[in-house]
Amino acid sequence: MPSWLRKRRKKRVLKYLFFMALILLSLPWLLYLIFSGDKHIHLDGDTLSINLYNHTTKQVEKLKLEEYVVGVVAAEMPASFPLEALKAQAVAARTYAVKRLQVPDPRVKTIDRLADISSDPAINQAWISSEEMGKRWGKLGYVVNRNKIIKAVAETKNQVLVYGEEVIDPSYHASCGGYGTENSEDVWKFAIPYLRHVPCVDHEDRHKAVVQLVSLHKIDQLFETQLQSAPASKMFNSSQGIVMKEKTGTGRFKKVVLGGKTITTSEFRSKMALPSSHFELELKGANLCITTHGYGHGVGMCQYGAAELARTGKRFDEILAYYYQGVKLAGLAPGKNG
Repeated sequence: MPSWLRKRRKKRVLKYLFFMALILLSLPWLLYLIFSGDKHIHLDGDTLSINLYNHTTKQVEKLKLEEYVVGVVAAEMPASFPLEALKAQAVAARTYAVKRLQVPDPRVKTIDRLADISSDPAINQAWISSEEMGKRWGKLGYVVNRNKIIKAVAETKNQVLVYGEEVIDPSYHASCGGYGTENSEDVWKFAIPYLRHVPCVDHEDRHKAVVQLVSLHKIDQLFETQLQSAPASKMFNSSQGIVMKEKTGTGRFKKVVLGGKTITTSEFRSKMALPSSHFELELKGANLCITTHGYGHGVGMCQYGAAELARTGKRFDEILAYYYQGVKLAGLAPGKNG
């Protein structure tokens, strides 16, 4: 074979090897582009609005999404909390609102078919108007606190939490009492992968331990029981009295048996107007002494815990990733409906 032909073949082989190496080096990036998709929800955050049912005025108000989030953060979290905690709350509030736009709440539609969300915290998220902020904080507090909250919302603009490709339903509560958050199925019916138990940082708050006395007479009226007739020696752990059942990992009981009648702790908490579902019971004369720890259902982000994490230097995205397992931040972007 002539030397010139050998050289030509050698060049062809070298070119082939070069292009093959280029393809192999580019393959991971190409696969990433093909399979990762973008990290945007196809809703335009700049034009997105929400129809809020104001349960105070009984009217539906149309608000820009970011404007609505400011009112939620002001209502749901103390403005004195660190900025990074307020930013975490802003993302959670925005995510919750977007989820309600994607999956309508039938309770809200029953109240007003034009509404997307209610300002009643017993139904959705709490929300207050600028006027209400002024009443709560006074003139100076209004300026300082509102500007701080607006900053938290602006610095997280259009950001929501997703699990996989879905916007999450970000449950949150005021305080777990320092005992850690709950698995969703230990409080509600379903196991949700991002609402898992996590140990909470130790934090001091006004909900740490709240003690109240409730008469057995009132309990009998609320639950149609006859605890008053049970002897003191049979008040606990007997069919005549009270039996606490099925403890969760954080010490909450899932069920309460009152005079043979089984109810969930959520129902017990609701009817008794207790601040938390984490409680202890003790008999004191004709009264039940109830000591509650924390405030809320205990699922998802602990707001006081978020504040403590922020004080230790954690950023808002780190706080959210801690309380919502396996989630990522995504941006609302212009495009077709999500």
